[in-house]
Amino acid sequence: MQSRKMERFQALESNVHAYSRSFPAMFSRARGSIMLTDDGRKVIDFLSGGGVLNYGHNNHRIRDAIAEHLSSDAVAHGFDMATPEKLKFMDNFSSSILQDRSLQYRFHFTGPTGANAIEAALELARKATERRTIVTFTRGYHGMSLGSFAASDNRVHRTATGVSLCDRRFMPFDGYLGPAVDTADYLRKVLKDTSSGVDLPAAILVETVQGEGGMNVACEQWLRSLHVTAKQVGALFIIDDIQMGCGRTGDFFSFDFANLSPDIIVMSNSLSGYGLPLSMLLINHEFDAWRPGECTSTFQGNNLALVSANAAVELYWRDRTFSREVKRVGRTLRQRLEAIASKHAGKFNVRGRGMALGFDCQSAGMAAATRGKAFEKGLLIERCRTSDQVLKILPALTIDDETLDEGLELFELALVEALREFGGDADLGGEQQISEGGASSF
Repeated sequence: MQSRKMERFQALESNVHAYSRSFPAMFSRARGSIMLTDDGRKVIDFLSGGGVLNYGHNNHRIRDAIAEHLSSDAVAHGFDMATPEKLKFMDNFSSSILQDRSLQYRFHFTGPTGANAIEAALELARKATERRTIVTFTRGYHGMSLGSFAASDNRVHRTATGVSLCDRRFMPFDGYLGPAVDTADYLRKVLKDTSSGVDLPAAILVETVQGEGGMNVACEQWLRSLHVTAKQVGALFIIDDIQMGCGRTGDFFSFDFANLSPDIIVMSNSLSGYGLPLSMLLINHEFDAWRPGECTSTFQGNNLALVSANAAVELYWRDRTFSREVKRVGRTLRQRLEAIASKHAGKFNVRGRGMALGFDCQSAGMAAATRGKAFEKGLLIERCRTSDQVLKILPALTIDDETLDEGLELFELALVEALREFGGDADLGGEQQISEGGASSF
């Protein structure tokens, strides 16, 4: 039955679909960190919708707020009109998250996706500075619209547009040229040298952890240097926190550890807390140069998503308790992955921050084999898109210890089998027995 349904998908859906090729199953139910297929097979989710489901599938506490809103005939869609739900979200976000960090921003709800928000951020930077060039970084990823493509480095995605993508200048990310080269200092020199051939930019756009780029991590000093350089040359400093925000690295903002105050923060993915489309810019009031209606979207007033986003803030971010727990689980996750890597010296390495980790398999084939065998065993993981050799580990921030442990055991078994296929010499003492239960089952 599953195969017949998947054949219908292949016949009806465009060739562009990808995840259903990597994970050929019909998923019918999901809760927490567990997904169920139509035939009742249990799959532990270490992908979390690419960082969209930080609080797990069908988080019942957030769902209750959505259900209450739907049953009350309250506004579900309102363009950018004023609603009680929007005001409540902005008030709670300001008091629970911004004030605690001594930050003040204006809110701009840009439309459904992170790409919409990136487009708006770049447009605003160009308007505020009256410049065109955007500085972005090697292995960066910022979305799949024309403007966000232009700021992303992936050659496959960029070629797919079929048009010239201009007004951007790629610079080496932290560590790209090796540990001995300070690429932030290189950028500063290039921008301050009038004979470098590089125009002064409207903005410097950066991810603190490059999720799609291979889980590459920028250090605190490098990020601070970028921030200083942006101010020195009159460019806006923009943090793309689409995937790494909302607690993914441990703190709510991925740049909290560096004590930064970006001119614009771009947010989406887990902002709604429930997988509902929602994106926004947090804008330093000094650069809020928009005229009314100048940057708009039909779906910028997703009131239902604002209801769930507000519930997520109230449930998880009123204090630092949840953040401490995410950091604890992140440390456990990293220790386990590093222990697995250390059993096969030189074959693998682990990088990332918090609960956004990458397991570098050194080859795309090895990563693909591990992903496939993991899925056969009941674990959902995916590859990053720099040569596809890095496995992206993104469990829900709310995952319980038992399910996390079970998922990691499945991962290790899949890795060992893939190694044997590739001629490896791994031997962990035979197959372990993995339970079919788990605290997150339903």
